[in-house]
Parts: sequence; structure tokens; C-alpha cells
Amino acid sequence: MKSILITGANIVNEGEITRSDVLVQDGLIYNIGKDLSEFEADIHIQADGKYIFPGLIDDQVHFREPGLTHKAEIYTEAKAAVAGGVTSYMEMPNTVPQAVTIDLLEEKYSIASEKSLANYSFFFGATNDNIDEILKLDPENVCGVKVFQGSSTGNMLVDNQESLERIFAECKMLIATHSENDNIIKANLEKYKKEYGEDIPVKFHPKIRSEEACYDASKKVVDMARKYGSKLHVLHISTGKEVDLFDPHIPLEEKRITAEACIHHLWFSEEDYEEKGNLIKWNPAVKTKADRDRILEGVLNGNIDVIATDHAPHTLEEKSKAYAAAPSGGPLVQHSLVALLDMYHDGKIRLDEIARKTAHNVAILFEIEKRGYIRPGYHADLVVVDLDSPWKVDKNNILSKCGWSPFEGHTFRSKVTHTIVSGHLVYDNGNFDESQKGQRLKFSRKLQD
Repeated sequence: MKSILITGANIVNEGEITRSDVLVQDGLIYNIGKDLSEFEADIHIQADGKYIFPGLIDDQVHFREPGLTHKAEIYTEAKAAVAGGVTSYMEMPNTVPQAVTIDLLEEKYSIASEKSLANYSFFFGATNDNIDEILKLDPENVCGVKVFQGSSTGNMLVDNQESLERIFAECKMLIATHSENDNIIKANLEKYKKEYGEDIPVKFHPKIRSEEACYDASKKVVDMARKYGSKLHVLHISTGKEVDLFDPHIPLEEKRITAEACIHHLWFSEEDYEEKGNLIKWNPAVKTKADRDRILEGVLNGNIDVIATDHAPHTLEEKSKAYAAAPSGGPLVQHSLVALLDMYHDGKIRLDEIARKTAHNVAILFEIEKRGYIRPGYHADLVVVDLDSPWKVDKNNILSKCGWSPFEGHTFRSKVTHTIVSGHLVYDNGNFDESQKGQRLKFSRKLQD
């Protein structure tokens, strides 16, 4: 593996920004210092004036493989990820077939080992009847168990109360939930179908997937986690009301109940449906400006612990269908960091807070082994950014297989110039070195009694 020397950069790490050099050897961060020019390296990145962040760890993506590869593949989406500064991801189980047995889960790991340019882990999917399989999982090799309370298909909607209780009572691994009350959503949908048929205006999406549906389901799992002492992580908070379910005063290392915000809920609001239509149709829905602002406040105050994407590509043909037939989700993994950097330019979030919420805290929450920080001895997952290098998103520079982005036409003010994954310079100013693949994430944890 080639050694890498990065000189003259501003390192954003552990609450500080310091001007230092970084030396990478044998895949690890070997040294950090003011002047490492005496060291020889195979690759020298002159980063004067640029910023180095720990590689982003996205704890919620849908890369669609196996079974849905007309939308996306592990190869294409991981490539988009590293171009955007995401060096590690955790992928969801609702592929075809669904990853609801250990054998099916390991098949996804096998695909990633051959194709993924980023580091990877995969969630195991809970069902109403696979708790025995959940209890066989190795906590050092699997990021967590995913529970869909709503918005799922087939057998992955955990809608049996007894099954849900048993998962929370017996599963000792991290449980990540998609929390929406399916019964409330169905009732709301029928109401709007009676008035509009299948072609419901998409502006009503946040009324169908309402605040009530989100809060009811989130409160239910939070209460259940408290009852059983479960380690719960509630994904993609979309309402201001939900933010108050999470305690900002407990140190993250001690928290048993945590929450995630996603880029689209921090960027868009219901006013954007008129222009973007189904392109910003997500589950849970983008809601009001007040919700968006409260979610950001929760991120900054510590109610919400991490920022992710819920990257979930669909084809433009699928997205062009009438509301009821158009799937929810969209590609975001290539643009998450630059979107947050635009928010930094707007004075909404500090650079060190971006590093904390996209890398440090994800590593703490999931107990990821030697990643998420810029520290000697840690895996070299690093992103070099030029804060003042504007570029416009268009179809020629979108890397997700679906070929579109909700940010198309937007000019970002910052650019990712280099991405290093597990010590390998995989991305360099638009050029990829695919000679090495990412690594399977490991977790420094044991099952609790």
C-alpha cells in the first residue's frame, strides 16, 4: 500500500481546527505534526489552505443490491459516496431478497468485498418471526438490526406488538428504527385518495405521512427501549416534536437512546414541493420550515446525535409517476458533505460540528473500531476539502446510477478534492483509483448480559 503525505492542511478534528501535516503508512494514520516534510512518501498531497475532515460515516443508505440494480448498485453508489467524502456506510436490508437471514446478509458482504470503494457494513432486517436469527448475530461484525414500523414491503414491516416487544426485550445489539405509524398513514392516504384519486398533489405528502404518524411511532419505540433497556437508534427524525423525545444532556458514550437527522430534512421544506415534486418525496416526509429549523437546533444542542443521508435512489421514470405510484427516496450520498459545508458558509453549523455529527459520533454510537477520528494508529479515512471552490451539480457530474439529484442546478461553494479510504487514495480531483476496495467495518463491542 502506498504511503501518503498531506501537507499544509487545516485539520478539523475533535473540536479543534489545527494546521498540520498528516502521514499515512500501511493504511493507518502514522503521524500528525506541524512539519513532516522530512518524511518521504509515495504520494504527496499539497493541501495548503484546504481542510481535512475524518471520512464521513453514513449510517443509513440504500444501495439496492441485490435485486434492484436497475436503480443502483453497491459499486456505483459507493463510488458516488467517496466522491462526496463518505468513506464508510451502513446499508439497509430492504433489498431483493431482503437480508433477514444471516446467509442472505453475508451474501451482501461478499458483493461489497469485491465491488465497494468505500468501507461497509450491513444492517440485518427484523421481521415478525426471525428473532431467533437476530440472536445469532455477531456484534463485532454487524452494525445493527433494522426495524421498519412503517413504509416497508413484504415481511419486513414489524407490525405485531408481541414480536416488537420480544425484539426489544431480547436483542442486545443496536436496534435502528424507521418510525412511522402505518395505520395513521393509511387512514390519511385514503382520505386524500377519495378527493384526488391516485394523482394526489405531492404537497400533501407531509400531511399523509404526518407529524402525528412520526411522533406516535417514535414515542412508542423510545418508551419500549426505556422499558427494556434496549440500545435504540431512531433514524431520520423529520418533525420538531420528535426532537424533544431525546435527552441532550447524557454523554453519547452513555446514551442508550439516540437519534439521527438526514440531509434532506435539514435542507428542504414543504415549500420546495412545488419546484421539486416527487424528487423530494421521502419517507418520512420533508415537512415545515419550523420542523427543519427545530431539527437543526436538535443537532446543535445534542438531542440528535448524527447526520446521515438515507440515500435511496430510484429511476427518473419511477419518480415521474403519479404520487401514489412514485416511490419515496432519492440520491444524496455524493452531496451530503458539500451541503453541510454550504450550511457552514451560511453560519448555520460549525466545521467541527460537521466532523462530530458525521464521523466522531457515528463511531462512538456504533462502537466502530479505530475509525471516525484523525488519530495516529487509526485507519486512514480522510477527506480533503477546498472550502472556496464553487461547482454546479449537473447530469455530467452525478455519479449515482439513477443519474439525477435533488440538488441538480445548485452551485455548491465547497468541493471535495481528495478522499482516502483505509489508507488508499481512491479519489483525486475527479479521478478514481479502483485498485483497492474498502474494508468491512469492525465493532469493538460484546453482547451485554
